[in-house]
Amino acid sequence: MCAAYYFLGTDYLEQRREVKAMTSRAVEAAQMLAQIPPSPAGLAERLSEAQESYETALGAFPDPISTTGIIDNVLKLADAAGVKAIPLITQPWATEEIGGQEYAVFRLSVTATGNYSNLADFIDRMETDTPPTLVIESMVIERATDTEEQVEPFEAKLELAVYARPAAGDGTGGAGE
Repeated sequence: MCAAYYFLGTDYLEQRREVKAMTSRAVEAAQMLAQIPPSPAGLAERLSEAQESYETALGAFPDPISTTGIIDNVLKLADAAGVKAIPLITQPWATEEIGGQEYAVFRLSVTATGNYSNLADFIDRMETDTPPTLVIESMVIERATDTEEQVEPFEAKLELAVYARPAAGDGTGGAGE
């Protein structure tokens, strides 16, 4: 019987030590928890606003469009502005990294001829009527050489880029023709 009391007594003492250790850990955890600052007010609203802002920004970059459609749109804008536009060089869609983000980019060189006000109208139309992510990367406007064949007094050489979201999965960011 003494052996049974011995085992019960030692077990009781060990459990008391465990309870003390757990109590000490609980007190430490409570102190650490008290040191954590409370969440800022309106955190859920701020998260919702940030999500909406992100989705709006993502929507500003369309999926890659047909290169033929972009060229056709530029030619229609030139015609509406009363200038002659000739797309000279195009490059296929490529993926570029800007600010840690990847974008699909289509580059196009265009030469447009017309009078100065018509060229200004054409440039204004490109800034407002084309895909919102069209960027005029370079523009040189010169007075055209006076010849009998040349009736338009100004020539604009434009380097254009259209930015879009990269196409999913193909790695090129490209869109079909």
